Amino acid sequence: MPLLGGSTSAKAADLPLKAPEPPAYQWGGCYVGANAGAGGTGTNFNGTVDPGTYLSAATGDTSTVNSSATGGANADAFLGGGQVGCNYQINTFVLGLEGDFDYFRSNPNFSNNTNTLASGAAFTAAQSVTTNYLATVRPRVGIAADRNFAYLTGGAAFTDASYSQTYSDANGGAGAISASKALVGWAAGAGWEYAWADHWTVRAEYLYASFPTTSAVGTITGPGGTNTLHGSTDLVVQVLRAGVNFKF
Repeated sequence: MPLLGGSTSAKAADLPLKAPEPPAYQWGGCYVGANAGAGGTGTNFNGTVDPGTYLSAATGDTSTVNSSATGGANADAFLGGGQVGCNYQINTFVLGLEGDFDYFRSNPNFSNNTNTLASGAAFTAAQSVTTNYLATVRPRVGIAADRNFAYLTGGAAFTDASYSQTYSDANGGAGAISASKALVGWAAGAGWEYAWADHWTVRAEYLYASFPTTSAVGTITGPGGTNTLHGSTDLVVQVLRAGVNFKF
């Protein structure tokens, strides 16, 4: 019996040891990175002319111009820039804060030159809005599965808006208004990030951002009189972008 027991122990000692599984990837820490993608801008333009001494409400000119100066427009543009942020992980739960700044020049515009005044004179009503950048500051909340991280995000969004509206007609009437301002809105979205190396991650992300209205007031001047011209536009941006991060 001792000999048998010794033989069994020797065989057990010859069995290969199973290597321990590597620990799950940890998303905690700070990072810096770059991103690029496409953004789509949507706007609703609204132009109105008050009754005055040039365009007459009695002849229907003001209502005709008002209906022609209202409409929507969309524009797509390249988007690219960088981001910086930090994450904190508890088990599989990850909480982070990120800020980003992207070049984003979009120019949705709207023009109506198919209508005429009561006199038969053709007129044109045109509006546009231009942005130059998009920036956000957003918490990120998600679940990590080893090197995969899926998250939801939402926070503050920032951009600039340069708005303009012009009016002209064949009778010699003309007017132009404009306004430029920095806008603060909100952004929300979702993304997926993958750690392909200990210090490098790649990601895909979608964001929806909404901004307050930009408005302006001016005057249309024509032979024999004037009218007050009002204009406004809202601004919505949708972004789909990819990025790469270096994790400290």
